[in-house]
Amino acid sequence: MSGLRRPTWRFMFGHPARLIALGFGAGLAPRAPGTVGTLWAWAAFLIVERLLGPQPWGWILLLGTGIGLWACTRCQQHMQVDDPGAIVWDEVLAFWLVLWVAAPSGFVQQLALFALFRFFDAAKPQPVAWADALFALKPGAAIGWRHGLGNLLDDYVAAACTLLVWALGLALWRAL
Repeated sequence: MSGLRRPTWRFMFGHPARLIALGFGAGLAPRAPGTVGTLWAWAAFLIVERLLGPQPWGWILLLGTGIGLWACTRCQQHMQVDDPGAIVWDEVLAFWLVLWVAAPSGFVQQLALFALFRFFDAAKPQPVAWADALFALKPGAAIGWRHGLGNLLDDYVAAACTLLVWALGLALWRAL
């Protein structure tokens, strides 16, 4: 399927789903949009955490996932590309989950979590690769809800892997 590979600001502001899926502009980065989206998520988390505290994160993630399913699906349909790199809402939600579960944590721990998450998201070792392929677009098929779900799923699996490695690292550190 041939589609829009490099979205523009004009494209993004043409529909609310695109604005959300493209991470309010983070996904328009010419290089490493997933990393830029994760950095945006980190900054947004720190601001929201300071303003509202930790209590609303469960609701933010639940609502963000529902909205993200719609936004990622529609943006993929508009771009006519399955899981394009410019869609970064999946990184945003997954890294918010990582930071929320790991809280409270200082800068060094958050930086380590950032590096771990980016590794799992970009390198896609198992089981992230499995999750990434689970809802991949089949030849001749139209982009639908399952592709929006697939867009989110591999990043949530990358977040789970990040948290598992982080928890094992903390346990090892405390055992020493």
